[in-house]
Amino acid sequence: MEATQTNDPQIRELVGAFNKLDVDEQLALFYFIYKEMGDSITPAAPGASTVSPAIADGLFNQVKELSHEEQLQLQRDLINKADTLHTREYGSMSDTTKLLFWYRLAQGMDANTIIPMPSNYELSSQSKELMDKIKELDFGVQMSLFRDYVAPMGAEPKSGASV
Repeated sequence: MEATQTNDPQIRELVGAFNKLDVDEQLALFYFIYKEMGDSITPAAPGASTVSPAIADGLFNQVKELSHEEQLQLQRDLINKADTLHTREYGSMSDTTKLLFWYRLAQGMDANTIIPMPSNYELSSQSKELMDKIKELDFGVQMSLFRDYVAPMGAEPKSGASV
C-alpha cells in the first residue's frame, strides 16, 4: 500500500476540515468536487502508474449490484472505517485506485446506477468554504489532498484472509 500521507500543513488542515464534516456532508462535498473538477482529476487517475482500473471497476461493479440504500451505507461505512467485506477490499487498494473508485461512484451517481444526490441538495456553508479553498489549490496539491482524504478510508484487509 502507498504511504502518500503528506506532511504539508495546508493539506493536513484541509483533510482535517473535511473529516470534521458529518459523513453525509463529506459524501456530498466529495461528489460536488468530482462534478466540478472531475475533468481534471479523471485523466490523472487512470493514467497514474499505481492505478488498477480492473480492481476499482471490480469493487464498483459489486457496489452497483446493491440496493440504493445499501450503496449509501457502503459509502458511509468507507468514511467511518467500518469493517466489512467491501471496506476491506477498498482498504487493500492503492491510494490512486481509491481515487478512481470514488470517481466511478460519482459517474454511477450521474448515471443513476449508484444512489443519486438529491436534486435539491445544498452544501453547508462550511462545505462551500472548503470547496472554494480546494479550487484555489494547484492541481498537484489537489491530487495530494484527495489522496490523503481517501487513503485512510475503509478497513484494513485481514491478514491471511483469502479473497
